Amino acid sequence: MGNAYEIYALRYATMSPRTPSMNFLQPDPHDSAAQDLDYFVWLIRGHGRDILVDTGFNAEEASARARKLTLNPVDALERFGVAASSIRDVIVTHLHYDHAGNLDRFHNARFHLQEREMAYATGRCMCNGLLRHPFSVEHVTQMVRHVYGERVTFYSGDGEVAPGVTVHRVGGHSDGLQVVRVETARGPVVLASDAAHYYANLQRKSPFPIVYNVGDMAVGWETIERLAGHPDRFIPGHDPIVTEIYPRASDKVDAWALHLPPTRSFAK
Repeated sequence: MGNAYEIYALRYATMSPRTPSMNFLQPDPHDSAAQDLDYFVWLIRGHGRDILVDTGFNAEEASARARKLTLNPVDALERFGVAASSIRDVIVTHLHYDHAGNLDRFHNARFHLQEREMAYATGRCMCNGLLRHPFSVEHVTQMVRHVYGERVTFYSGDGEVAPGVTVHRVGGHSDGLQVVRVETARGPVVLASDAAHYYANLQRKSPFPIVYNVGDMAVGWETIERLAGHPDRFIPGHDPIVTEIYPRASDKVDAWALHLPPTRSFAK
């Protein structure tokens, strides 16, 4: 494929223990335990460029929200051989705290964001504490500063960041949530981010409980399936299963190669 890229998932934090009601809006009443929540950023590499998807959170945010930070994502990238100063493009899937921290550490980057997400994160919905909770005012303010610095490219729906790398608004979890479709040697891979925290959110059609619009989320699952074209080519945003079925890509940092086939198939 002419526009084939490599994709790496870098895990930087975890949250445990969790209960089924924390992972599913309608949990199975027979379940008594639930998967941990892993936190990732994703690196797309190819054609002489590195594109980062999301920027994670730092130690201060981890402490405030009782998350276990293994390594700041910027430092994880460094150990993986990628300096923050070398990143020219950062796709921010949405502005929740665990996807849009560290925005001040990518001094040479342009940020790619859905217009609806910026409007949502700075609009009237943020007067509601429940909807506001997953956001950090510091992160949102930093993105506003990048807007004023002319460092943000906005999208309204579908858009192309680079040949073979496209973004697609699905909403649901957050009003301007976008997923990322990447051409790889095994076909198109969709980084679903929080459109599906876990494989099971999409497979069971049961949303993660943090949700702005359930209807948009349900349609978003259909979009993900269409864009990926195969159940093995969508990557959930927080599922530890990713670390079990994809090849490890580094001995210096928790990283897995998503452009390679998984050891387990979800095809029926």
